[in-house]
Amino acid sequence: MKVKLILPALTEAKSPYWRPIKYALFPPLGLATLAGYLDENDDVDIQDEHVETLNLDDTPDLVGIQVYITSARRAYEIADHYRAKGAHVVLGGLHVTSLPEEAAAHADTVVLGPGEDTWPRFLADFRAGQPGKVYASTKRTLHGMPRPRRDLIKRRLYLAPNSIVVSRGCPHHCDFCYKDAFFKGGASFYTQTVDAALAEIARLPGRHLYFLDDHLFGNRRFAEALFDGMRGMGRLWQAAGTVQSILQPGVMEKAAACGLRSLFVGFETLNPQNLSEQHKVQNLNRDYSAAIRRLHDLGIMVNASFVFGMDGDDDSVFDRTVAWAIAQGIETATFHILTPYPGTPLFSRIEAQGRLLTRDWERYDTRHAVFEPAGMSVPALESGYWRAYRDFYRWGAIFTGAWTKDRLAGRLRHLAYAGGWKKFEPLWHWIIKAGGLTACLPVLERVLQGLQGQRSGLLLEENPASTTQKPRFEPEIARGTH
Repeated sequence: MKVKLILPALTEAKSPYWRPIKYALFPPLGLATLAGYLDENDDVDIQDEHVETLNLDDTPDLVGIQVYITSARRAYEIADHYRAKGAHVVLGGLHVTSLPEEAAAHADTVVLGPGEDTWPRFLADFRAGQPGKVYASTKRTLHGMPRPRRDLIKRRLYLAPNSIVVSRGCPHHCDFCYKDAFFKGGASFYTQTVDAALAEIARLPGRHLYFLDDHLFGNRRFAEALFDGMRGMGRLWQAAGTVQSILQPGVMEKAAACGLRSLFVGFETLNPQNLSEQHKVQNLNRDYSAAIRRLHDLGIMVNASFVFGMDGDDDSVFDRTVAWAIAQGIETATFHILTPYPGTPLFSRIEAQGRLLTRDWERYDTRHAVFEPAGMSVPALESGYWRAYRDFYRWGAIFTGAWTKDRLAGRLRHLAYAGGWKKFEPLWHWIIKAGGLTACLPVLERVLQGLQGQRSGLLLEENPASTTQKPRFEPEIARGTH
């Protein structure tokens, strides 16, 4: 059987603000995991449109497509193309799970929810000549899951090919997060066995790892056992966690001791009213400054996530948030416009209030205001978002943030990450076009290790493991999350 698995390009790639490095960070691990369920005699091809031109002239028997919300139009175009050629097309992921009827118009089969139980059931039915129209996830376990087909990943096209996922979902329930819509009907957070996770880590080449889990620290017992097992492996890694997990005694110490060097943290807002409204209770009554100090004291860099446009925000939120982040010495930050994704409580609330401005999914990229904000105008929200990026990454702001560090090595590290990542994007673009990402990584590692001594690691500002507003890859047909 000839099988093709496709990650269509997000439409953001066609905007004037496209940042090519963002889409060449991590390979489509979800597709590689789906490929692991196929027979060894199947002819399998994985194509990622962000880093290569799709070959649409082939004739596969089966096509599986990951669908993120802003890639939906492109995904449907590809699906229609292959259906016209006689292929059986499967669509799945967060957008499909939220809007199955929309997706079904372009697919022979839609898969709802995680793929660990749905994808094998579909494959068995397809091979028997009786594929169903809809497969909905009901069983939640990672036990017995096959290895991802990493041999099908074109490692040379990615800056950080050593991505890994050892859990699914998140134990928290924020109103703006896609997670609850995706995991409805079963557990919303579950993990591999520690032994399976350690075995997967051991198989990865090189030194650096990039955990793309929504919340690697979501199960403390699992996390601590994993970190204990990683001691002595010589790995350097990054992940995503919550303010709550940072402040728990003992956990971050274990993580730092086995190689954690940078953490994506969803601060989201400095306003407790906003946190309560969005049911992000895990951040309520937490000392953000103490969490940042704790990470920095352990030699862990901070990539902070902030969301603008919540009902408690007014025009002053942008300058206040940026000034606070700079003063805290945060190394890198990502900013987002609040986006009510279909299937989330936030979407239902905004729609019921008559504040939804568009259903053009291509604008649901966290860079456009798709609803009427309560405390400011749409132009003010969008211009404030861009101003936040500009002001946080001004050279003056970068130097100010760097000089919050007590030691020269910390200051140089801050300048290298904040400055090198944002200020030299034309160089990154050239490197990507020249196909030099993999060749550059060892050089970058040596430079950073020289700056940091033993506390070294490559921090990537856009971590797809965010539980907030960035898409990332997991072993389902599609994961695009808020």
